Amino acid sequence: MPYSKFFSALLLGLALTACGGDDSDSTAVDTGANTDSAAVTASAAPGYAPGSNEDDLPPSYDFIQARFGDLDVMQEHRSIRILTVYSIGRYYVDGVVEKGLVRETASLFEEFINKRLNRGRDKIHVVLLPVARSQLIPSLLAGRGDIIAASMTITDERSRDISFSSPISKPLSEVLITGPRAPAIETLEDLSGQAVYLRHSSSYRESVEAVNQRFAEQGLEPIHIQPVSEFLEDADLVEMVNAGMLEWAIVDDYKLPWWEDVFSNIQVRRDIVFRSGSRIGWAFRNDSPQLEAAINDFMKKHREGTLIGNVLKNRYFRDFDWATNALHSEDYQRFTELRHLFEKYGDKFDMDALMIAAQGYQESRLDQSARSSAGAVGVMQIKPSTARDKNVNVTDIHQVDPNIHAGTKYLNFIRERYFSDPAIDERNQVLLSLAAYNMGPGRMLKLREQASGLGYDPNVWFDNVELAAARYVGREPVQYVANIFKYYLAYKLSTEQWDKRQMARQRAEIGGPG
Repeated sequence: MPYSKFFSALLLGLALTACGGDDSDSTAVDTGANTDSAAVTASAAPGYAPGSNEDDLPPSYDFIQARFGDLDVMQEHRSIRILTVYSIGRYYVDGVVEKGLVRETASLFEEFINKRLNRGRDKIHVVLLPVARSQLIPSLLAGRGDIIAASMTITDERSRDISFSSPISKPLSEVLITGPRAPAIETLEDLSGQAVYLRHSSSYRESVEAVNQRFAEQGLEPIHIQPVSEFLEDADLVEMVNAGMLEWAIVDDYKLPWWEDVFSNIQVRRDIVFRSGSRIGWAFRNDSPQLEAAINDFMKKHREGTLIGNVLKNRYFRDFDWATNALHSEDYQRFTELRHLFEKYGDKFDMDALMIAAQGYQESRLDQSARSSAGAVGVMQIKPSTARDKNVNVTDIHQVDPNIHAGTKYLNFIRERYFSDPAIDERNQVLLSLAAYNMGPGRMLKLREQASGLGYDPNVWFDNVELAAARYVGREPVQYVANIFKYYLAYKLSTEQWDKRQMARQRAEIGGPG
């Protein structure tokens, strides 16, 4: 294999293990209450596009090794490792092509640093390593990355452990956004006793805790922080608010213009502010004066407000496909009508009923009349030939009950036949099975081999096999599983709220459906 191809393939295998080891939990999947990835998206391959000249290759392949020191050490290893997060617009992979604001900024920084240090052909390579947000600072401190570039707000809490560049943004405020399901909110105090879903590692959590201290002094009930996956980015939460999956969210106000042409159902409450005057910056380990000086010089021409900064920002936050509203009134009505069937066959095959429902929504919007050009039928978009197979053997899939029966049984067959290895945990057995449902079991088996060859864990979907899928198949299976997780989270949150409401109604002896 040519060195350039070998090195490129090797780097593709380093994205996750850059934060691997016993102290890492970058592959955790969160159900929206505790960490259990959410997924949406929490995946990407690192960024390296070597030229055809073998002299471009670094002398060693140690990007993932724990490594400390300032810019002089990075020069010796000819690599600077940037930790970031996977997020459409910011950093994502489409096939073998890295895209996004962080990717282009990293390329510009690579050009800048090589020119600054007069490297000539002996280039320093800037490599992107995507991880969960909760792993950004731990990975930096563990020496598995050199810089964090992930729109990280500069806070006192964070500054106790790491250093920041000069601010790269204008002063920002963290404001409330509300969606079509939100009750009337007049003041910040109206959120007393309400639940807000956010990442524990976010600056928003620090801000809400500060608000809760004020509430306590006023004798008010605190805002209840409900943690969501560290893999869910602000764009995911804004999308869910816009779609009616969440009532509200907290977001940096400077990000809102990115989505103004995309999300039309949100209301920006600039009068309800959780933090103001903050800035964002790149982060790095303490005692790195050489790296700090280089980053600050680079940011003079690339921070927000500069010509290059504005061009890049506008380029990558428009015209993306966002998940459809799974809680839209008509769609959600179909869910409530079919919920007993998902529960029936979820129990029969020991699967989470809401995950099956989420898959059905991804496949057909829960529409039994749906037909595909390939002949797939109904809610679960299963082919008659598949339903007739001896491993499924369910007839009359043109009716909704047997259709959901057949789809669930087929998914269970995939799980038991191909992913029942005890080395695969229960969560990943389902996630891998969902991907196989989408692309075919045979293709999925090959993809796991390819993932293993790239250095990924073939027993883990998020941040592992899905990265191989992005490289060798494209965005479809990655988006398929990611959307299912979003829908699953929406159903989970909504059904929990509904069940709590019904229990409260019963305690209050209120009858009727409500």
